[in-house]
Amino acid sequence: MQPQISSLLSQLKPHFVLFDFAQDWLPPLASQLGIKTVFYSIFVALSTSYLTVPARLPRSTAYLARPSAIGDLKKPPPGFPETSIKSVKTFEARGFLYMFKSFYSGASVYDRVLRGLNGCDVILAKTCREMEGPYVDYVTQQFKKPVLLVGPVVPEPSSEPLEGRWASWLGQFEPKSVIYCSFGSKTFLSDEQVKELLLGLDLTGLPFFVVLNFPADADISADLKRALPEGFLEKVKHKAVIHAGWAQQEQILAHQSVGCYVFHAGFSSVVEAIVNDCQLVMLPVRGDQLLNAKLVSGDLKAGVEVNRRDVDGHFGKDDIKDAVGRVMADIDKEPAKSIRGNHKKWKEFLQNSEIQTKFVSDLVKEMEAMAGLRTV
Repeated sequence: MQPQISSLLSQLKPHFVLFDFAQDWLPPLASQLGIKTVFYSIFVALSTSYLTVPARLPRSTAYLARPSAIGDLKKPPPGFPETSIKSVKTFEARGFLYMFKSFYSGASVYDRVLRGLNGCDVILAKTCREMEGPYVDYVTQQFKKPVLLVGPVVPEPSSEPLEGRWASWLGQFEPKSVIYCSFGSKTFLSDEQVKELLLGLDLTGLPFFVVLNFPADADISADLKRALPEGFLEKVKHKAVIHAGWAQQEQILAHQSVGCYVFHAGFSSVVEAIVNDCQLVMLPVRGDQLLNAKLVSGDLKAGVEVNRRDVDGHFGKDDIKDAVGRVMADIDKEPAKSIRGNHKKWKEFLQNSEIQTKFVSDLVKEMEAMAGLRTV
């Protein structure tokens, strides 16, 4: 691939070329051609700050063998900013170890990300100072190069209508009373987690719409039957939908009956839920989801995390019920009142077209200045 990319860049002669961690070999190649490189981070700045800065460790290959690795990852790296993020749980730190593993004798994700961040001329992040200012400053300090911000990407409302069967089902409930629950297309729950999740949603007393996904080679019918509590579908048939496979998430979140979203804390889904005025109950499963949830619940104070056991991340039905209750019950009392107030503030921020337009125009101006096309 590298010769083809080199040939293409030689022909196009762009001022910049954007890349991500999968193309960590690009900066030296582009530099030889006089082209500046921009590392595009798809993760929130908190993830970069916590996991992939030089202060975290000098080399990842020796890291996994250290007995203190999990203990180290439970704490932020040296120089980390003073924010709500003081530590993570043991199961979360253990989950972060995948960053430092080598697959097929190749470089680890950590090595690739760090090589890209160190080698590029500019870092581009899908975030903003209003949400992540301290982390942006920390990344800038760690890598000693410009960090440009494109802002959180707010999707345009879909022109495609919600499927009739779902619109009809949702339409029978009061505004903002339904819990929608999904975990993305590549996040799978264990049978025990599915069981506790569903039992917990039932305990809330609210109607709920759950979308479950299974691996591509799974027998969905058998897996779903095995995961569901015995007699559960019959018990909740008048107030719940349990759906396996793809669903129109954007349209469902936008429906007037949906008022709460229980989900994996993917950041694009965070933004979708906020702009659609759905309260956030986060149950992160892996990777950057774990830090996204801490950013939203701890720094932005716009949602809640499901409480989980430190050592293994176990949660029970009561943990689900309690988390939903914190944002959906007694909404005029704390903590729901404050959380909903912050949620409203961030919704207004994300829906402000002038702010969103300025993110893009400022980015263009900064890149033009770096390319020598204008003075700032």
